[in-house]
Amino acid sequence: MYLTGRLPLLVALGAVPVVLLSVAGVDAWLAAAGWILLCVVVALVDAAIAPDPRRITVERRQTARRVLLGEPASTEVRLRNDGDRTVRGRFRDAWQPTAGAPESRIALEVPPGESRSFTIPLLPRRRGELRSGFVVVRSDGPLGLAGRQARLDSAGAIRVLPPFSSRRHLPSRLARLRELDGNTSVQVRGQGTEFDSLREYVRGDDVRSIDWRATARSSTTMLRTWRPERDRHVVIVIDTGRTSAARVGDGVRLDAAMEAALLLAALASRAGDHTHLLMFDRRVRARVTRVDGPSLLPALVDAMAPVEPQLIDTDWDAAFAEVRALTSRPSLVVLLTAQDAAEAARGFLGSLPALTRRTQVLVGTVTQDPEPPEDRPDAASVYAAAAREKTARDAATVAAAMARAGAEAISASPDALPPRIADRYLALKAAGRL
Repeated sequence: MYLTGRLPLLVALGAVPVVLLSVAGVDAWLAAAGWILLCVVVALVDAAIAPDPRRITVERRQTARRVLLGEPASTEVRLRNDGDRTVRGRFRDAWQPTAGAPESRIALEVPPGESRSFTIPLLPRRRGELRSGFVVVRSDGPLGLAGRQARLDSAGAIRVLPPFSSRRHLPSRLARLRELDGNTSVQVRGQGTEFDSLREYVRGDDVRSIDWRATARSSTTMLRTWRPERDRHVVIVIDTGRTSAARVGDGVRLDAAMEAALLLAALASRAGDHTHLLMFDRRVRARVTRVDGPSLLPALVDAMAPVEPQLIDTDWDAAFAEVRALTSRPSLVVLLTAQDAAEAARGFLGSLPALTRRTQVLVGTVTQDPEPPEDRPDAASVYAAAAREKTARDAATVAAAMARAGAEAISASPDALPPRIADRYLALKAAGRL
């Protein structure tokens, strides 16, 4: 049972007869109590004779099972009245607040034996699995003073995918990749590159790339072109331990790591390399392997979407064992983690040499954007600046330890880290080290 706003109005209207009865000599308190009791009885009767909302059957149809974070979506709810009376009232779909569903209840009127469809707009504000487990239907009584309420189970779910905001950096990196591939006039030759094709020599080309045998067979000078090696294996490891839950900018470190992983995966896929993803803390939270081509990015965002940071320390020995299980010959391993405190990084640094002996390793860390100095600092801002300086010094110490262990550390803000890792990948390609 529930009460509507009409009942307080009805009780307030009783002030007039109570005043008139008190003038006529009737006790005012007795008259007021009698009027309130009458209103309660009327409300109970109104609720008792309201149509039963449990006779409503709920059918749900999702217009989209997956949606990018921040993009609008919708779900359709169909209510069928199996009773013999018209149900008038309101209902609400019980989506969690981060789904962005309307907060107000939706008016309904369903005659007996008929159905009505309602579209619920959604605007997700959080990545992951968003669910609605039930629909609450309120059926008004004939007088509209009270009614009956029922919870009708009807499961609905939508998966909110990472937004891949770093996609805007992809065109410029693909242009550089085409240069490395020999599709433009810039030709690259380095250790580990593969012969691509022959073309005519033009002024400004490197004479060391002239193919004298081909030149002797033709009437023009022929030049060899080269391209970076393909079919390399790139393994991206995203740390989902407690450090990934730290807030950086408008989000958490885990979300920024996902952006870096998606940009690198898109670039490596276009370069002809094989990309593997591992999200790990003490067990595997997501794994994508043996997926190439156009299906790679959908597989990655679908695997990343439901993963949340875990408030536990990451077992790096187990993580590196999982890396070795993904592929026997990784050419590049990118570790997206937060190793900026010497005390907390001991386990990581102790396990790192076992990985760097076998492959090229990059360690990407998301950091805060530097804050501009204040013109008139107070004590609190001075202490905050000192804390930031100590954090930066500790991070530099850990980065130096990584370099001694054979890894390369890259740290940047959430917006800058994805393109920096992509640029380093291209640099390794150009140098013939990948």
